[in-house]
Amino acid sequence: MNTTDQVIEIVKCHGGIIRYRDALEEGIASKTFYAMRDQGILVRISRGLYRLADAPPLGNPDLITVAMRLPKAVVCLISALDYYDLTEQIPHFVYIALPQDAEMPRFNHPPLQISWLSYKYYQAGIQESMIDDQSIRIYSPEKTIADCFKFRNKIGLDVAIDGLKKYLDQPNKDKDFHALMEYVQLNRVDKIMMPYLESLL
Repeated sequence: MNTTDQVIEIVKCHGGIIRYRDALEEGIASKTFYAMRDQGILVRISRGLYRLADAPPLGNPDLITVAMRLPKAVVCLISALDYYDLTEQIPHFVYIALPQDAEMPRFNHPPLQISWLSYKYYQAGIQESMIDDQSIRIYSPEKTIADCFKFRNKIGLDVAIDGLKKYLDQPNKDKDFHALMEYVQLNRVDKIMMPYLESLL
């Protein structure tokens, strides 16, 4: 039988957020877990996902929810631009990429915009970032820019161009032109993007 303090320590070891199934794997009794929820010690933030009520507010609860519920999801397009401060757009969805053989997500919140990619395009440019002590998978800034031009009909060419401009305005230490051109060529958008790149340099 777990005590409340023991459960709290276990949840803290998970960054203050835990999936119900992970709690069971940690040996937390279902009765204890739900009692703590009913007492307001644990707060449900999504189906099967809970956080400590007295933990600091989440900086980006939608990205955390997606990362924990969809381990294969990679944050992309406008959501990635927003994370890197490369857009003025406010994402109304969490934009994610999934491999073509992944299962369809089974939740409605947060709302998702999904790009289903072959493994070659899906796996390129993935990096991990920490938000609220949780690891999220997100495409690098360079892959994000290339993807925005590839999916310009989905998000708008103006969003892609603005993202490129903001990327170029960054300090040199934050830019990797070699990587950018690799992803542009991978996505076969060099003929589309190069005129804008040349006019902005």
